Amino acid sequence: MAGYSSNEPRKTLNLSTKSAEFLRTGTTFSYDFLSRINAEKKTDYVISPLSMQFLLGMILDGAKGETAEQICNVLGYGAGEEAEVNEFCLSMLQQLPDLDYLTKLSLANAIYVDNGFHLLDEYCKTVETYYNAGVGNLDFNDRKGSADIINAWCSKNTNGLIPKVLDEVTPDNLAYLLNALYFKSQWSSPFKKQYTCKEDFTDEKGVKSRVDMMKKEGMYKYSHNDVCEVLELPYGKGSFAMTILLPKKGHNVAEVIEALKADRSIAWPERRQDVDIWLPKFETKFKMKMNDILSEMGMPLAFDKNKADFTRMSEYALALSYVRQDAIIKVDEEGSEAAAVSSAGMIKATAIPSEPLVIFFRADHPFLYLITETSTGAVLFAGRYSNLPARAE
Repeated sequence: MAGYSSNEPRKTLNLSTKSAEFLRTGTTFSYDFLSRINAEKKTDYVISPLSMQFLLGMILDGAKGETAEQICNVLGYGAGEEAEVNEFCLSMLQQLPDLDYLTKLSLANAIYVDNGFHLLDEYCKTVETYYNAGVGNLDFNDRKGSADIINAWCSKNTNGLIPKVLDEVTPDNLAYLLNALYFKSQWSSPFKKQYTCKEDFTDEKGVKSRVDMMKKEGMYKYSHNDVCEVLELPYGKGSFAMTILLPKKGHNVAEVIEALKADRSIAWPERRQDVDIWLPKFETKFKMKMNDILSEMGMPLAFDKNKADFTRMSEYALALSYVRQDAIIKVDEEGSEAAAVSSAGMIKATAIPSEPLVIFFRADHPFLYLITETSTGAVLFAGRYSNLPARAE
């Protein structure tokens, strides 16, 4: 690419103390969110904790009182710390897209409001300043036409990977809040296509199937513990990586996630070793309504029409009607492409042993994977691969 040198060093995030602290607690949110999705879904899935953090940050800026406290707590913060959440999101918005010229990464936010209603000026100023979120008006009585505009925004900001999140809007809603995250990068060392071949893959019930297995050998960061083996596959110049956490015999993905929640450092192997890698080539699409999961994580008031307080957003804002996430990931010999859209509807108030010389890392059974920013561990995407197709909700 013009203006870049192939010898340009890897860049890292430059965060304030407050943002670094939020990232630490935000990673706790990421793994709690991941744990609950994993317990809920028995098929393959992919989610974006970071995209959900952006959406919840915009929702938080419109909340007051106990409603705001609950959202803060779910994100890993205490009451009154909306400013810290906003500062973190602004840092990620400004820096993540420019960390690696071999990686295309974009973050976008938007809010669409029903004609004849408005959001408070202070709220609009806040989401524009910290989230670069444009606020536009649509006629929600034109249910299909308004949905088409929102879907076009989603398609544009995910490079066409997620072309639709709504069949139609509802006039009962005051606004739709949206975050889109898009990621595409090549492996630092690609797999050679001629080595990909059909191999056995065994799911957690012991059922075997045949998958396209990519193969290569090289020096990679690798570690293991009592529960799993951990391999880091870098993208581009190394600012981003996919970390694969492969359960050891007698363990499963749920136990790997619990180990991560107890000690996130296990996802950061440090020692480079000669690794013979077998990794499935796969694509996963996933979408899920998150109301129950977010309520169980600690923010039920946000969905309660009688108790929610979103008066910092608008005098017409009543409660969240839904929160959902649509996501997709494609992993092949060249690299990975992934996207997520997190969306929410706001109801109108009027609606009322010793190591061998070569490590054999064979991902031939279900595993967990994370796409992270390598200097901080910020989780952009996370998922489970078990060769069981995801089912849309």
